[in-house]
Amino acid sequence: MDKRPFINKEKLEAVCAEHPTPFYLYDEAEIRRRARALNQAFSWNPGFKEYFAVKATPNPWIVSILAEEGCGCDCATGTELALAEACGVTGADIMLSSNDTPDEDYRQASGLGAIINLDSLDMVGCLERALGGELPKMVCCRVNPGGNFEAANGIIGNPQDAKFGMTREQLKEAFSRLVALGVEDFGIHAFLASNTQVDDYYPRLARLLFEEAVRLRDKLGVHVGLIDLSGGIGVDYRPEDPAADIAAIGEGVRQAYEDVLVAAGMGDVKICSELGRWMLAPAGALVTRVIHEKVTYKDYLGVDACAANLMRPAIYDAYHHITVMGKEDEPAPRVYNVVGRLCENNDQFAHDRMLPETTIGDLLFIHDAGAHGFSMGYNYNGSLRSAELLLREDGSVQRIRRAETRADYFATFDDDPRFSSLAQK
Repeated sequence: MDKRPFINKEKLEAVCAEHPTPFYLYDEAEIRRRARALNQAFSWNPGFKEYFAVKATPNPWIVSILAEEGCGCDCATGTELALAEACGVTGADIMLSSNDTPDEDYRQASGLGAIINLDSLDMVGCLERALGGELPKMVCCRVNPGGNFEAANGIIGNPQDAKFGMTREQLKEAFSRLVALGVEDFGIHAFLASNTQVDDYYPRLARLLFEEAVRLRDKLGVHVGLIDLSGGIGVDYRPEDPAADIAAIGEGVRQAYEDVLVAAGMGDVKICSELGRWMLAPAGALVTRVIHEKVTYKDYLGVDACAANLMRPAIYDAYHHITVMGKEDEPAPRVYNVVGRLCENNDQFAHDRMLPETTIGDLLFIHDAGAHGFSMGYNYNGSLRSAELLLREDGSVQRIRRAETRADYFATFDDDPRFSSLAQK
């Protein structure tokens, strides 16, 4: 399938005249479309809730758009909890899914009325200590069944290698301890694979968790009211990749729900998801301009963005499709490496990529960067984080985060007189 930018060159050049590259651009219409498609796919479950993984795109404008579409927030830290609260997301519309969690985050989540998801058995005691023994009536726990996780076409994950979650026996012990502390309602959560390219991941995971819920109900007499399927549904980064069929995924989970939970008399269980990548990656792009070309043993296109703006290719060797704006329909006979300016050889957005003839000044649209893009940015080599822009449904473009300045970079040296003047610039 051909990948096309969600904006044309003329419109993008007009945006660049006001907002210099590099910057992130998000498509509001696509964000809303995906949220509605997900909610429709799981509409058979009256309690369904998408807890958007804030870590993927922690921008209040994005969070607020998703909240308007009925989504909550999956938070991993106190800072993300604060962002959710500022966007008007509170109470059970927040899920704290963290690991190695400090006590103050538990207290903050409890104060907001958020659902707390415990990652390990020892966190039962940590939660009791943090909250002074006054635990919420509902607590969720993350399970890791170990081994390999298989889909129809083979192994798609190795839970035993992940740091997240507790064993099935530890989950049972955690529930027992929580019952003794007054907890009345329970949730089960698991994250077993990332960026899956198969439609049966969620249904297979759901069946595993549904069976676990029935087992715990039968052994402990507890009420399991929530099953959180977490994230893991992937996106088609490469043009030839299959796109997830969210309707088919929802139907697969429904069938497992009927087979296991309804059959066991547990048809009141609410289903949750925590999708970040699937919700936002295709709705965002990194826009950058070619500023240099160097030909040595390879042909290098130097751009004004770098791994500090989008580090997925550097740390995961991840593929992001690149469109040379205005040349979408031209042949791609040239082989380029697209690189940034960091003093690191892995600062390359593409290796040996076939592209149209590209020259200095061309705009590049780096696709599927709307999740885990800006949020993973950093300041290596004194790089400054870029602006974030939103393409509104009416066609207007709004800045939703300004670019960092040197004043931002030096701001934390506020007690050092050598930097006081720089911090003001």
